[in-house]
Parts: sequence; C-alpha cells; structure tokens
Amino acid sequence: MSLTVLASAYRLKPLHRLQRIQAHLMSSHVEPEVLLEKVGRTGVITINRPKVLNALNLTMIRQIYPQLKKWENDSEVDIVIIKGAGGKAFCAGGDIRAVTEAGKAGGSLAQDFFREEYILNNAIGAYRKPYIAIIDGITMGGGVGLSVHGRFRVATEKTLFAMPETAIGLFPDVGGGYFLPRLRGKLGLFLALTGFRLKGRDVQRAGVATHFVESNKIPDLEKELVDLKCPSNADISKLLEFHQKQSSLDSEKPFVLEKHLSEIDRLFSSSSVEGIMQNLRADGSDFANKQAETLSKMSPTSLKITFKQLQLGAALSLQDVLVMEYRLSQACMRGCDFHEGVRAVLVDRDQNPKWNPSTLDQVSDQLVDKYFSSPAEKDLMFT
Repeated sequence: MSLTVLASAYRLKPLHRLQRIQAHLMSSHVEPEVLLEKVGRTGVITINRPKVLNALNLTMIRQIYPQLKKWENDSEVDIVIIKGAGGKAFCAGGDIRAVTEAGKAGGSLAQDFFREEYILNNAIGAYRKPYIAIIDGITMGGGVGLSVHGRFRVATEKTLFAMPETAIGLFPDVGGGYFLPRLRGKLGLFLALTGFRLKGRDVQRAGVATHFVESNKIPDLEKELVDLKCPSNADISKLLEFHQKQSSLDSEKPFVLEKHLSEIDRLFSSSSVEGIMQNLRADGSDFANKQAETLSKMSPTSLKITFKQLQLGAALSLQDVLVMEYRLSQACMRGCDFHEGVRAVLVDRDQNPKWNPSTLDQVSDQLVDKYFSSPAEKDLMFT
C-alpha cells in the first residue's frame, strides 16, 4: 500500500478509514495464476493468466505438479480436469521471454524451467487417474505439454494447435518427440518442421485431440464429468462421445490436410531435411512450393535437430524422449539461434531472424550430434 493512501485514510473517521483501506487492498489484489480446486470428487486446474493467453511459467509448474501428485494419491479424487481461463486460450505456450532473459543474465531459470516442465509432462503421461484436458482456444508449446500426454483431450471450434518452435530456433519439445512421430504417416514430421496450424475439429482429426465438443457445450460436459460416480475410463469415454455426437459444427467439412496427406507422406519421406527440401522443390505444386518457402524461413539448425528428435523419438518411451529433449533444450540455450529467434519473433518483432549457420548445408552432422549429447551439468532425472 502506498504512503499517500495510508496518510489520507488516517484523516478519515475510523469506519471510513477501514473501508478505504479495504477498497485499496481489493483493488491491488493479484489473481492467482493457477486455480486449484476440488469440485465433488474432481480435481480442477484452471490456468489463470488470460491477459498473456495463459502462458506457462515456473511458478505455475511448481503449483500444478505437487497438486497433481497429491490428487493422484487422494482416495476422494476420481478424475482431474485441466482448462484455461478467459475464453481465448487453453495455454499458448511457455513464458519463453523470461527464460531467454534469465539465460542471458546467467540465471538458473533455463535449467529449472525445462527440467520441471518436463517432469510435469511425464507425470501427466503416467497419471493413474483419468486426466481430461479441455483445450478450448490457443494450445501451443507448453500448453501442448499440459494436455497431449493425458488420456483425454477435448478440442472445440476455438482450438488452435501448433508447434511453431522451429521459427524461434527451438524444437517441438514437451514430449513432441514422442507424440508427433506417432501420428499417421509423416503428418507429425510435417507439423513439427513447418509449424502448420490446425484449428477446431481438425485438431481431433489429426489425432492430437481425442474428442471434439462445441465450446458452448463445455460447461454442461464439465458438470456431467463432475457428477459421474466412480468413473472408469470407459465411462468418461462414453460421456465424451455422447457430447461429441451432439456437436455437428464443421462435421461436413473434410480434414484441412485430407487432400495433401499422400503428398505429405511422399514429400516428407527422406533420410534428411535437405532431401525433403529437394522433394518439395522438384514437385513444383502450389502446396509443395508453399512448404518449401515456409521451411526456408526456419532455423536450419532447428530443422535438423527436430528431424533427428522425431526419428529417435519414434522408438523411445515418453520418459526417454523427455531426457533427450532436456539435453536439446540446454544446448539451444547455449546456442545463438534460440535467442535470435525470440528477439525477431517476440521482442523486436521484425520477423527477420539472422540464423547461424544460415543454411542447411552449413549445419554439419557433428553439430547436430552435439545437441543430443549429455549436458555438462546433469541429465534430467525423474524422482
């Protein structure tokens, strides 16, 4: 409270003084960034930073993780629901600017953020109780990590999914190396390299979401989930399918990439990113030209480490993928492309990053391999 407010309050009569102080305290009240509540036998997590599209920071991770573990062992909690506040985003990603600024200042946030975020992602993937993510709105980066590894992911017509990390000198982390190569054909690799955006029902059609429910039906769905008595995964699945059948919006529209799936499988089938670029340029179709143009703007280093990340991740467990991705994250913090990408896209917003190396052929296999080597500090450990 400011000294001027206090001084003026003390010149008032006692009752008015109390009211004035209370009013000031209420006006300066800061909303919690995560709401954690038990509704009946349901644990409900609400990501509550709507002004920044529910961007995930380390403080929030440190609130969500212990609560999830507590509910997992609580005999009075049957299911967990996670959702975002504000109606625009589930979670648009991690608080990357804070991570880069701390990295430049020599702080430990770059290690702590990625380590604890990935431990949370693993906990969601291994959760013993039904975990339902309502991905209503923008769902990117860190928001994908909070949802995609859970058993149930409910998209709405407002869902916007993307993994756009290659555009900022990073890679599709939070377990992207696990779930992306497990999508059909080469779709996951296409999404990982290009950052292509999927919207609404297409998020489910791609296999990222498990169900689609219209946004205005979500409150009813939540209430019915909370009202379920000792629900099994089959009970929840049945309820979600019922609500999906009631949601006819965009059901007649084909999957946005339907007519390109065979092209994606053909063009993105190669043993290298250079090979993919050659395929795209040789094809010459509008679709291929557009993808070649998109990839030419991405960090060449990011494209190559992402390609290898998905290649290796296809045969690894989620836990092993997260260990690999922690190594990659720390190598990116030490490199220059990530800091340059954040500057160009998020800070100066000139959309003109100067990548180093600037071309694919300058990114050697030895350089790529270095990104996958164990960090000098220590590997990611799960307790």
